[in-house]
Amino acid sequence: MNKQDAQRLAARRHKARHYAMQALYQWHMAGANITQIEVEFRADNDMSNVDGEYFSELLHRIPHMLSELDSLFDEQLDRDKDDLGAVELALLRIGSYELSQRIDVPYKVAINEAVNLAKKFGATDSFKYVNGILDKVARQTRAIEIAADNPTF
Repeated sequence: MNKQDAQRLAARRHKARHYAMQALYQWHMAGANITQIEVEFRADNDMSNVDGEYFSELLHRIPHMLSELDSLFDEQLDRDKDDLGAVELALLRIGSYELSQRIDVPYKVAINEAVNLAKKFGATDSFKYVNGILDKVARQTRAIEIAADNPTF
């Protein structure tokens, strides 16, 4: 893949994460059916520049893996999971999914994408919290990759 294709894919994945976070937020808050949420998102949004397969993967796989994903970050929380904002919870789940299931996504990308979405949609300074938690998840799930980037790790 050339540099231009890689940049295009990164932009399409960014938008997929953006919409997935919003869709997972809706699912969490309203308890609506995931398939119905996906149909609505695809009808209501311009998905032409979105990695639709990635959006669908995040939207369907994360709810099926909640226990596994939540267990990756539960121990890192300084409060009960139910006290987290729905945006932060969705981002922790997306980040944990990417860190544990998508080895093709560099750990820095998974964390940075969640942090940037937290800056845009989360509560004030929630991006710092998301960053700290996902950094700890990355140390559990991507220790070899982190060590390769940081020889003193």
